Amino acid sequence: MTVKVALRTLLERSVKKMGKGMNPVVKASALEMVKHAYNEGITVQISAGYRSLEEQANLYGQGRVYSYKGKNYSNLAKPIVTNAKPGQSYHNYGLAIDFFIVSDDGRRAIWTVNSKWQRVAAIGKGLGFKWGGDWSSFKDYPHLEMTGGLSYTQLQAGKEPHITSPKTSKGDGHIISIQKTINSRYKTSIAVDGVYGPKTRSALIKGLQTELNKQFNKKLIVDGKWGPKTKNATVIIKKGASCNITWILQAALYMEGFNPGPLDGVFGEKTGAALFKYQKASRISADKLAGKVTWNELFA
Repeated sequence: MTVKVALRTLLERSVKKMGKGMNPVVKASALEMVKHAYNEGITVQISAGYRSLEEQANLYGQGRVYSYKGKNYSNLAKPIVTNAKPGQSYHNYGLAIDFFIVSDDGRRAIWTVNSKWQRVAAIGKGLGFKWGGDWSSFKDYPHLEMTGGLSYTQLQAGKEPHITSPKTSKGDGHIISIQKTINSRYKTSIAVDGVYGPKTRSALIKGLQTELNKQFNKKLIVDGKWGPKTKNATVIIKKGASCNITWILQAALYMEGFNPGPLDGVFGEKTGAALFKYQKASRISADKLAGKVTWNELFA
């Protein structure tokens, strides 16, 4: 039996990797993200934080000819990994971090940008970070930054960013809304804490089982457990569908970090786009149809 890596271990590793030059609010927010993800069953670790100007020069020198302050940093044997020169990265001011997913036992780094990765990014954004995966060009999927609205020029001039304390108490507002709806609609009593943990997942499955029984007379036991009977009883949900099962699909997609737009139970363009992105990230058929394979991926 595999022993899951302790949260304390992930936090200690992350603190070490971030270094001593971090903005205290950014550092606290990064650790809060690690905790929040762990509570959702996702093991994540910070791989980088503060980076000196010399370290940035060394990184920028990968894949190109480059010198900084009279010193050569060229390394043509390695690929280009950044377009930021010294002073042009928020890492240089302790305002950015990089992260990666860790295997459950804590021994392996996993760099695949899948649904877990997307969910961690969503948690980070909920805490006030901007994600490099949202950039229109040169996407930087491990990257999160909290700039206080300042440009590199302003930071170079010595201006201090004003960043509010990390959001540690309320959890994700959309997940709170989902949890309240589940409790009201399906008579569950899960904690309304804004965290997508095992109990919220089980409650969503109960909702799906309830709706399959009500709408399609499937005669499932409503136990919140994902098994062969529930999987085989699922129906295909596609564009135009308007029902509570569509709402469950939207809620599940949001929990995984793929925003389907308004959680209104109507399968429109945004829901289709979120489903397509989730299917691609999960390496299943990206057909914008929520069938057995997609439901199984979401809940198994």
